[in-house]
Amino acid sequence: MRFIVYGAGAIGGVIGWNLQDAGHEVVFVARGPHLAAMQADGLRLDWPDGSRTLPVTAVGDPVEIEWRDGDVVIVAVKSQQTAAVLDRLAATAPEATPIVCAQNGVSNESAALRLFPNVYGMLVMCPAGHLRPGEVIAYSSPTQAGFDVGRYPSGTDATTAAIVAALGDGPFDASDEPDIMRWKRRKLIMNLGNAIDAASGMRARFGDLGKRAEAEGEAALAAAGLDVATIEEDAARRDGLLQMHRVDGERHPGSSSWQSLARGTGDIEADFLNGEIVLLGRLHGVETPVNAGLQRLARDLAAGHREPGTMTEDELAAAVDIERP
Repeated sequence: MRFIVYGAGAIGGVIGWNLQDAGHEVVFVARGPHLAAMQADGLRLDWPDGSRTLPVTAVGDPVEIEWRDGDVVIVAVKSQQTAAVLDRLAATAPEATPIVCAQNGVSNESAALRLFPNVYGMLVMCPAGHLRPGEVIAYSSPTQAGFDVGRYPSGTDATTAAIVAALGDGPFDASDEPDIMRWKRRKLIMNLGNAIDAASGMRARFGDLGKRAEAEGEAALAAAGLDVATIEEDAARRDGLLQMHRVDGERHPGSSSWQSLARGTGDIEADFLNGEIVLLGRLHGVETPVNAGLQRLARDLAAGHREPGTMTEDELAAAVDIERP
């Protein structure tokens, strides 16, 4: 089994680096300065217990890959980039290639299934960072991440078992999960605060606005008849899993949306987090004003190349057009 890691940022970089370090063959697909740095100097992983650079194989487009039986693609780009990634994969990869969506949100798997028959969802619990070309950071030790993998829309098979076994060769806690989307929907609700911490920091994320966004998410998913792992189940799965530490004196910087603003990418995944709840609300008659406001705000912040965490909570509430209690 060879792993094609499409997207070598925080999540893809940590996954791919450790898979290769454990002896698995890995090809990274990356872009821009990060790709250039990886091709020139390798990929560096910093973690609480050390730092090391691996020489890696990295390409800018899957057309550069000589595809073969046994390849598995791990898609680790942001959800707003999924359509372009699937377009390139459909033009180059064999149709039977397993596609693993190691991404936030719940729409990537269905998009992949339009083009590939063997699609897998991955629940990612990985506090990681990517702020500089050629470098990724894992903030938890000794277990760097937890991953649950299941076939989409449901079930497990020999491929899930092989992926879980390979991940288990690294500093990961991995398991197969036959109802993977149920768990990814719980993470979707947890991710509704990403826009908040991107705008105003962690304290705001866990305030009233975050609670209201999550309540809207619960209501919209329930109205759509979609099953969601309970808060208690999720807490039990994560209990004792991750132990956060500083790396080079720095804490984990913030959510993936916070990091998108910090890198000035110009885009953000709010359309597939808050926007997913807005969509479900509109389809099923549930009002979602907080998530709609956060979606608009996140898009504006990304397009305007705003620095993360620079809005006060009052400014945030005004921008979302929600009165603070």
